Amino acid sequence: MIVFDLQCRDGGETFEAWFRSSADYDEQRAAGLVQCPVCQSANIAKAPMAPRVPKKGSDPIARIAALQTELLKESRWVGDQFADTARAMHVGDIEPEQVHGNATIEQAKSLIDDGISVAPLPLPVTPPSQIN
Repeated sequence: MIVFDLQCRDGGETFEAWFRSSADYDEQRAAGLVQCPVCQSANIAKAPMAPRVPKKGSDPIARIAALQTELLKESRWVGDQFADTARAMHVGDIEPEQVHGNATIEQAKSLIDDGISVAPLPLPVTPPSQIN
């Protein structure tokens, strides 16, 4: 994960955004997906920023990542089938188990509205097929 300070070229607002990589930022910006949270302009550029150097042993992101990895050891990756899998378990079509995967905001809201417990993960998960 990488965090950038970004600045709206139209309104001048500065804000922070997280991306998987610098290339991910470039792709999202080129597609017009990076927008100012105040005026929704896509005319965005990286703002000057100071380097963030954590104290040795005090990197909270690393601690969160390690905790998330430990929690997911007993969970099965279901990818884009998360909503369908969670719903099938809820109605008894398949055996309940711990799973994790991808869901849109609309899918997650629908699951919650139907009484199905879901929770977002604090950090993105790399699908097992993409791990070296």
